[in-house]
Amino acid sequence: MKSDIILSGVGGQGILSIAAIIGLAAVENDLYLKQAEVHGMSQRGGDVQSHLRLSSHPVHSDLIPYGKADLIISVEPMESLRYLPWLSGSGWLVTNSTPFINIDSYPPVEDILTQVRKIPNHKIIDADEIARQAGSPRSGNVVILGAASYYLDLPYASLEKAVTELFSRKRSEVVEQNVKALRAGREA
Repeated sequence: MKSDIILSGVGGQGILSIAAIIGLAAVENDLYLKQAEVHGMSQRGGDVQSHLRLSSHPVHSDLIPYGKADLIISVEPMESLRYLPWLSGSGWLVTNSTPFINIDSYPPVEDILTQVRKIPNHKIIDADEIARQAGSPRSGNVVILGAASYYLDLPYASLEKAVTELFSRKRSEVVEQNVKALRAGREA
């Protein structure tokens, strides 16, 4: 088993939480994991991305070569387009349809989604709205992970357990809200 995943979004959208959840689930399943990330941009609203490489065999590099990603999980639609050169021909793109407009020249959202729809294997969901309906407006990142769970080589139960573990330091309501968000994303 080998799975190369790129996570993308804007600082503050929870990209590193998604990476931590996938990492915990991978470790539970005795997989090797390498991760490279660019973060710390949330104060500027800059792009944040992470490369995750999971395998049943040792992984030697933490960076995914162009054209080799099996999955791009994006919490922001324009950021999903930034990482398309990494997506393999058979790879999947799962993205939020709700933009995080942080620049004056942000293109029309429908233009961005038109480009996403050109990708043969894509899934677009309104993760922000689904998170609101699930009772946790700040959990759009976990909703996106739930939607992408079908394309991960990890048991869904391991992802749910990882969400519980990651948020266990917070109130029980936060854990419950995030598990509910993960399930809502999977149903979407």
